[in-house]
Order: sequence, then C-alpha cells, then structure tokens
Amino acid sequence: MNGEQPRAVNGRAPDVFTPGGWTPMREYAESTPVDFLIVGAGAGGATLGCRLAEKGFSVVILEAGPFWRPLDDFASDELAQQTLFWTDDRITGGDDPIALGGNNSGRGVGGSTVHFSMIVLRFRPEWFKSRSKLGYSFDWPISYEELAPYYEEAEEALKVAGPVNYPWGPPRRRYPYRPHEVNAAGLVLARGAEKLGVKWAATPLATVSAPRGKSPPCVYRGFCNYGCSTNAKQSALTVWIPRALAAGAEVRDLAMAARIEIDPRGRATGVAFFRDGALHFQRASNVVVAGYAIETPRLLLNSACPLFPQGLANSSGLVGTHLTTHSGPGAWATFDEEIRWYKGPPNMAVTEHWNYTDDGKDFRGAYAFMSQGPLPMSWAQTVATSRGLWGEALRAEMLKYNHMAGFVPVGETEPRIENRVELADETDQFGLKIPRVVFSYSENDKRLQRHAVRFMSDMLEAAGGYDIWTNYKDTSHLLGTCRMGDDPKTSVVDADGRSWDVPNLWICDGSVFPTCGGVNPSLTIQALACRAADRIETKAAAGDL
Repeated sequence: MNGEQPRAVNGRAPDVFTPGGWTPMREYAESTPVDFLIVGAGAGGATLGCRLAEKGFSVVILEAGPFWRPLDDFASDELAQQTLFWTDDRITGGDDPIALGGNNSGRGVGGSTVHFSMIVLRFRPEWFKSRSKLGYSFDWPISYEELAPYYEEAEEALKVAGPVNYPWGPPRRRYPYRPHEVNAAGLVLARGAEKLGVKWAATPLATVSAPRGKSPPCVYRGFCNYGCSTNAKQSALTVWIPRALAAGAEVRDLAMAARIEIDPRGRATGVAFFRDGALHFQRASNVVVAGYAIETPRLLLNSACPLFPQGLANSSGLVGTHLTTHSGPGAWATFDEEIRWYKGPPNMAVTEHWNYTDDGKDFRGAYAFMSQGPLPMSWAQTVATSRGLWGEALRAEMLKYNHMAGFVPVGETEPRIENRVELADETDQFGLKIPRVVFSYSENDKRLQRHAVRFMSDMLEAAGGYDIWTNYKDTSHLLGTCRMGDDPKTSVVDADGRSWDVPNLWICDGSVFPTCGGVNPSLTIQALACRAADRIETKAAAGDL
C-alpha cells in the first residue's frame, strides 16, 4: 500500500476482511467538539473507542500510522514487514539501552497488536497489590477482582484459544475456543517441565483455532510477528476497530498528534495533528491519550503551555518516569530430532511456575517463559549479535535451524524513577521533539534474569537438548511512565485513567501500569480499557465529565 496517503477518508475506511474492500465510516467536523478524541488506535485506544462508540458517544481516533488491510498488505516476508514497526527517530540510553522498534512498538491502526505474538495472560491477583502482599514495588489502585469481569470480556471479544483447565490463577470460565495443538517446540517445554516437576500449559492465544465470522482458523504459517495475512489473528485491527466503525466512530489514519491544547480554565479543548501535509485541529470535550509508554508521555510533555509549563498531567513530576520493560534473556539448545520451530505461532507452550511460586527465589518479582519459534532472518540476527558469529561460522550455526529449540521469559523489572522517557532537543519530520528513553537494570532485575537463564537451561537439558547457550540482550513490552494511583502526589492518573490535573484528559494504555508483572500486557490493557468505558459511562450519567 501507499503508506503516505490516508485511506480512511471520504466516508469510508478499509474493510480489513476483503481484498480492496471498503466499509462505511462516519466523519465528524473538526470545528464541532466530539465527545472523545482518542490518540492511538492500539490495544488501549481501539478498545476504548469501540466501547465508547457502542455506548453512543461520538468518537474520533487518531492514528499516526497507516490503516492496514491484512489480505492486501501483509506479506510472508520478514524484511518487507518491518513497516509495521514504529521506527521514527528516538534516542535510547542508560546502562542497558532498550532496542526500540520491532518487538515493542507498532505504527498503524491496531498498533502493536498487529504484530504481537498473541499471548493473552492475566496478571497474578497479588501483583495488583505488590507492595502490600508481596513486599515490593507499588500497589495498583484497583484489585484483580475489579478487573476480572473485564478480563473475561476481553477474552471473549478476542475468542482466545486456550486450555479447558488453565493451571494458574483463580478459577475462571473456560476459554472461548479450544487450545491449539502444541507444536514440537512447545513439546520440548512440556517434556522439560514434566522432568523438572513443574506445570506447563498450551499458551492461551488470540488466534482462532476454529472459524470465527470472517476469520479462518490459524494455518500455522508462523508469520504472526510480521502481520497475519489470513486474519486468523484477533488483533485490535480485526476485532475492536470494525466494531468501532460499525458503532459510528471515525478513524483517521496517518494522523500524527502534535499537541493537546488547553483553555484558560485548564481543560483540554482538542488536539492539533498533522495529516496529508497540513496541520489540523480537532475539537473535543474529552481527550484520551493512548500512544503507549513512549509516545504518551512524549505528547504530554510536548503539550507544555503557560498553565502547565512542565507538561500536561505532570504536577507530580512523574510523567515519563518509572519506565519498565520485560527482560528477555534466552536459553537455546540443539536437539537430535527435527523441531522445525517455525511451524505454528511462535509461543505455543508456557509455564507460569515462577509467577506463582515465591519460595526459593533470590530476587523480588516474577517471570513466565514460553517456547519460541523465530523465523530465519530473526534467528540469524539473534545468533550474529549474541554470539558474534559471521560468515562461515554463522552459516554453520544456521544449518542447525531445524533442530533448535529455546525459551525466553517475560521477566518483571522494577519500576524506578530514574528509568524514564524525556524530550530530547532533536526534532522529527514534523518538528516535534523526539523522545529520549533511558533505562538501566537494577541488581534485582539482573538476579531475576540469571535465575531464569539457569532454570530454562536446566529444562532444556532435561528435555534432551545439548550445546546450550544463552543471551541477555533482548527485552519486550514497554510499560509505566504515566502510572495510575490513589494519590495525585504519587501518580499521574486515577484508577479510571483520568488525569488528576486536567479533568477531561484521560490515558488508556500500558503507560498507566504501576508495575509490569511477569506476563505479556495486552490483555490487561484491553481489560482496563473496557473497565474505563464503563466508568466513563457512569460518570457521564452522574454529570461528572
């Protein structure tokens, strides 16, 4: 597609289920305030936009990237599909600079869910009260019990395919779809887990295991992280956006938010944005920022004004701080038998043993880990950068590709004030200050990673693997930077995502996480968005918007 020209114009938007197809789309005048103007069409923004539109609110969603049509635009090509990632200029620093782009930033309608690995796990209940119940990090202002109905709603919307009896967490209804058959790479994890006496399960995945409307069942082609061209993946692009459009929301693609404007009373009036070569301004009664852990604080800081010279929602001084990521050190082994780990979704088996077991740890926090299925280019990059192999040595290692298996954890990191997103002096193609991302692991973070690597290596050996090697460079998911809380002095937004400082400014994405836990965050982001929509409806009925 032409990624430089907006598609969602003239009263229609791309039909994600039809090659070359279109679907009607309502359009709103820029001069008339819409009820909610949402910046970002990913897990948070698309979900909230859908739920608010279905409740009768007028909604416009701005998205910096293109409006993809998967059946036309997604190719089985690792290199070509790099366009799904947010690769605009950013500066990364600290003792452990985070690699930005492919595995943690999405650009396009659907956001990172377009290329996420579809793992949809719930937080352990105690993590919502980490400080009170586990003695580390921070408490959330909500409980697991408050979020549980919305977890269930999100799992139903995504038609999650998972085990009948998932072995961790409180009792729950069974997943909507049957689990996918575990591939050979997943069976390595299963074999090792059973040898070591820990539980394992087929990973709950947001890709359908049976037909669902216009989505065919997964065909196990393995390109999940580069855009699903069959629409088996249940991303925000294929689940929440079609519902939002049908309910009357407008989605403006290739619309880069520049700043949120504030009136003399300290209320947001709308958002200035670049689209199709011009600067526009959409008026709104409420503004929601859903740009994820880097772009959300960046927009708030870039919107500094005389009334809020340190940026919006920043009276606490915490906007951009307490950035967390998930550490992802890998353990890899060679097996005599063919594994062919590229067949199927990349992470088909999981153990949350160290998410729910606290005994025997020499660190605070938790991690889950999954079987892996990297495609050839990605695997060559891992081998080359982690082991310094090149030329004939790299070729010889790549010949083992079909006999490899390995594990990577989703490792919790501590939320610390010095890990942050701030504005650099440099500007981007729109003249906006670019973000500088600063990150360093704590000693506790490093102990967690060493524990994970030891345990995963033991499991690979128990499963029959040999020539085991490890690497420590990778991370995934970016969270925090605008955390929620009960106290305006120690948080950016309240439990509903509403700014303490600007009453009609909201945040709905992973930036509001006070802690990151040891699981992938997308399900929790969508559950929070569903809850926020209900809370907003209640407040609107009470005249509190």
